[in-house]
Amino acid sequence: MRGVILYGPPASGKDTVTAALHKLNDKYQQFRRLKAGPGRTVGYRMSTVAELAALRASGDVVWENRRYGAVYVIDQPGLRAQLQERIPVVHVGQVNAVDAVLKAFSGARWTVVALACPRDVAVRRIVERQTGDVEERLRAWDETEAVADADLTIDTSKSSPDVAARLIDQAVRGSRAATR
Repeated sequence: MRGVILYGPPASGKDTVTAALHKLNDKYQQFRRLKAGPGRTVGYRMSTVAELAALRASGDVVWENRRYGAVYVIDQPGLRAQLQERIPVVHVGQVNAVDAVLKAFSGARWTVVALACPRDVAVRRIVERQTGDVEERLRAWDETEAVADADLTIDTSKSSPDVAARLIDQAVRGSRAATR
């Protein structure tokens, strides 16, 4: 079982790099977190507050965070199923989320990739998305800590999505990805 954790602030390129990974090898598939609340629906499995409460009660929540007026959950059953069939690409922006996934699935071989870009590039990307919450996304960008033990760090303002995908694929297939 192998997986990729793409770590980075908003607009660092997680969606774009994931699309390039999938194009390179269709075994790479974004892990669609559960989401309850407003905003984008693409890239998520929409849920309800009641369904998330049931997951919490059963101990099946690996990681949960609240942002942009919504609740986002990495669930154990969903990620376990995807690990068995594909190479999930999990998007996170909190160091504790990386640790939670590694701990919950310690038998999997994870490649942790830190994606970064300069703040001015993030501003341009966020504005181009037209999500209407530029300030909140920039606040999240500013609050995102550096992840200390990434297997690979990619500046998406300097590397094309295709180059980033090839570098990640090499790390997944090579010795850089460790069982953690």
